[in-house]
Amino acid sequence: MTTTQYLSQEKKGELEQELIDLKLTKIPEIAQRIDEAKQMGDLSENAEYHDARDQMAWAQSRVLELEAILHNAEVITTTGSGDGVVDLGRTVVVKVNGKEKEYTIVGAQEADPLSGKISNESPLGEAFMGKKKGDAVVVEVPAGVQEYKIIAVK
Repeated sequence: MTTTQYLSQEKKGELEQELIDLKLTKIPEIAQRIDEAKQMGDLSENAEYHDARDQMAWAQSRVLELEAILHNAEVITTTGSGDGVVDLGRTVVVKVNGKEKEYTIVGAQEADPLSGKISNESPLGEAFMGKKKGDAVVVEVPAGVQEYKIIAVK
C-alpha cells in the first residue's frame, strides 16, 4: 500500500540528508566495525559483533523506510490565496474551553503536537480539514468530546 507522505520542503531536505548520511557514512562505518569484530575470532560470544550487526540491521531498515517516504513524498505548498480554508500547511487558530490555541496542519512525518503541529491524519487535523473561519468543529479527543470554534486560518 503506497500512501502519499506530505512533507514540508524543510522536512524533505532533512530526510534526504539523513538518507545520504546513512548510506555514505554510517553504514560503511558499521560494516567496518563488523569486519573488525569478525577478526577477533569466536563470533558466538562477541558482543561487539552482535551490536554492530544489530546496528546494521536498523540502519538498513531505516534506509528502506526513508526511500519509501521520499518516493511517496509530496511537498506541501500553501498558496497565498487567502481563501481561509484549512488545508495542509495552514495554521488554524481555534477557541476551545475559553482558550485560544494555534495548530499547524502537517503531514504525519512532521507531527509534533507539543509544538502545535498536528497531522492531517489525526482526529483533530482531519476534523479541521476543509473548514473555514467561523465554523464549529466537534471532535472526540482523549479528553472527551470537544468543540473547537475556528477563529482564523493563516
